[in-house]
Amino acid sequence: MKALTIITYVGAAGLAALAITMAQTNPDQPKYEEYAVQGLTKYLKSDVCKKTPNLLENLIKINCNKLVDSANPQIRELIAATTVRQNYMIFSVYSTDLKLNSWIPSYRFETVGAFGNFYTYSSEQQ
Repeated sequence: MKALTIITYVGAAGLAALAITMAQTNPDQPKYEEYAVQGLTKYLKSDVCKKTPNLLENLIKINCNKLVDSANPQIRELIAATTVRQNYMIFSVYSTDLKLNSWIPSYRFETVGAFGNFYTYSSEQQ
């Protein structure tokens, strides 16, 4: 019976230590916004800019990658305005609904933040 009690206390102490570590490393909203801006910028540069015809770039005399870089502050504001954070103390769930206008499809992203990292587990076009 004594060994079982010791195992129970050690297990409880381990769970408490894990919960404290998770609570201390639960990333906040600004860190999520930084993560989301980097992800969206990477997507725009690798997918959208690559599909933009050279004719369009020559016509408006703007490099797509430079345009995306210059729009970073606006992208961050958009993400901040369209994100809802559910804080569960040991982790957070972020839901972002990106909708610019009726001409561009909207997207919904769901991301969990824990241990100082983010994992986007759902991204779908609406």
